[in-house]
Amino acid sequence: MTEATGGIDMEENTSGTIKKFLYVNRKAPYGTIYALESLEVVLIAAAFDQDVSLAFLDDGVFQIMKGQHTKAIDVKNFSPTYRALEGYDIEKLYVEKESMEARGLKEEDFIVPVKVIDAQEMADIMQSQDVVLSF
Repeated sequence: MTEATGGIDMEENTSGTIKKFLYVNRKAPYGTIYALESLEVVLIAAAFDQDVSLAFLDDGVFQIMKGQHTKAIDVKNFSPTYRALEGYDIEKLYVEKESMEARGLKEEDFIVPVKVIDAQEMADIMQSQDVVLSF
């Protein structure tokens, strides 16, 4: 206990266990708030030094697609924000191979480096997490 912090040892309070968080993105980037909300939550979690991973499945693969143009729908294109993830030490980005291929996409179509994995590998990654949040 220390007097400067009102009797609380701050070192004791800040030395918690790091949890593994996986954010699963299944929705298209525009038309709902899910994609943008997911990205904001991911950045917040990373700021608290958690082990953060992102997974893109179903129409969520479109969130990280290059060449998004949103002027016609009058919304801000937030896809360049994904490039900032590396600065937050978020480097585990997974794309489900089946979702990518079903939408005619290839790994080089994405704005950030990703690891393309099959559905079984994705299930294994999900199983290994402490927390899985789906958007």
